[in-house]
Amino acid sequence: AVVGRALRETGAALKHHTGLEVFTRHRPKMAFLNHRPFQTNDTFIAPTASVIGNVTNWDESSVWYNAVVRADSGFPITIGFLSNVQEGAVVTTLSSPKDAIDSDPLKNVGHSNATGDGVVVAGGEVGKVLETGFPPITHIGHYSSIGSGSVLVSCRIDDLVDVGDKCTILEGAWVESNVILEPGSLVPPYTRIPSGGRWGGNPIKFLGDLGDGAKEGIKKKAEGRGVMAKEHTVEFLPVGSTYLHLEELEKEGKTAIQG
Repeated sequence: AVVGRALRETGAALKHHTGLEVFTRHRPKMAFLNHRPFQTNDTFIAPTASVIGNVTNWDESSVWYNAVVRADSGFPITIGFLSNVQEGAVVTTLSSPKDAIDSDPLKNVGHSNATGDGVVVAGGEVGKVLETGFPPITHIGHYSSIGSGSVLVSCRIDDLVDVGDKCTILEGAWVESNVILEPGSLVPPYTRIPSGGRWGGNPIKFLGDLGDGAKEGIKKKAEGRGVMAKEHTVEFLPVGSTYLHLEELEKEGKTAIQG
């Protein structure tokens, strides 16, 4: 730790001594294998977020700073109306086609290919599936909030779900509507969380029923994030604002390098 800090401070001192300024060309959205992220006009994707591949962001949804939504394994990710993926969260699907094949109940039939586009069995396209029988997509419904630092992998989150900070929801899990997951909860693979309750713990366990006020609070939280997203949207141009930073550095007579 001491050596790492010394190296960082030395690098910062050298950069300051040279007089060079660093600007970034980070791309919040990136196509992957001919799949480009889709977003509506009122979707907010933060400048430092990463949305990659076959991702659909519906109306007024938002992906916040340093969050990663990565659909690069051949299976899509959907983020519903007024839902939000908060700071530093990671939403993805199974990391490789082999993961899906290993959990495919048809794996003993004899697959003729193992590409990310689906498994061909007896000449027919059936698609790779989990033990539940569903493909390993990730679905986030409407009015749902995914807390900061959470990790979602090939799971289904229904409408009106509040996932607390630093939760982990693994493949095949299904969280039904009107559910609150307490921060730090772990939902094991293929776990079903029924509607109308508060859950928490590692592993997850039932903590109690939700009253009408708590259920309404889930929707209000999502709506509040939606309002905040609109405020942030007006601060950023669709093409980014990197060039503004570069122009300011040039006016000051500084030499800039791309970081």
